Amino acid sequence: MDFDTLTFTDVTRNFGRRRALNRVSLTCRAGELVALIGPNGAGKSTLLAIAATLLKPSAGRVLYGKHSAADGGAALRARIGLLAHDLFIYPELSAFENLLFFAELHGVAQPRRAAEDALTRANLATRRDDPVASFSRGMRQRLAIERAVVHSPRLLLLDEPFTGLDDDAVRVTSERLRSFRDQGAILLVTTHDLEAIEPLANRAVVLASGRLTPIAASGGLRESYRRAMSAS
Repeated sequence: MDFDTLTFTDVTRNFGRRRALNRVSLTCRAGELVALIGPNGAGKSTLLAIAATLLKPSAGRVLYGKHSAADGGAALRARIGLLAHDLFIYPELSAFENLLFFAELHGVAQPRRAAEDALTRANLATRRDDPVASFSRGMRQRLAIERAVVHSPRLLLLDEPFTGLDDDAVRVTSERLRSFRDQGAILLVTTHDLEAIEPLANRAVVLASGRLTPIAASGGLRESYRRAMSAS
């Protein structure tokens, strides 16, 4: 299943009496990285979870091209890559075993080759057979990013991808995101690292108190964010 847009229309999500998202509308297009920024607790992770089909909106709709999540089913979910706060890697397995498992789960044509290539990109080839439980936070993050993209997803949803990464790993991760963007994927990325995301983002939006506000993605993203928060 292929699609060129991810569209939220008046998406609202309630958790009991608390409203996490309030009539959010946003369209993300193929070949575009949209930076989703905002304070903690603003609803960013909730929006990504809805886009990943892990949560249903309380109101409004989400379309992948012309298809809803219900229409797309398993074929749609196979085209989504998600990096969440929970890294979805198994600490008792080795780095290679984790990547091989997810490559096979997604039906990658040459799963062992894909796993080996991903280890090289993550600079973890020398730790190939070590259990992930022995990895640092940054190493786990690098592994989890490769886990999220091992099947070359059409839609890439990343929640704080630069967490725990040193400068070199941020640079490598940025190049990976730029590559997926330039190959025509749709990327929706939440981050507090505005310096890292600014050169990658085609657009930026601020989510605060469940509401979405577009801001300038270049020419001083931090200052644009500060002004948007002051006005909210």
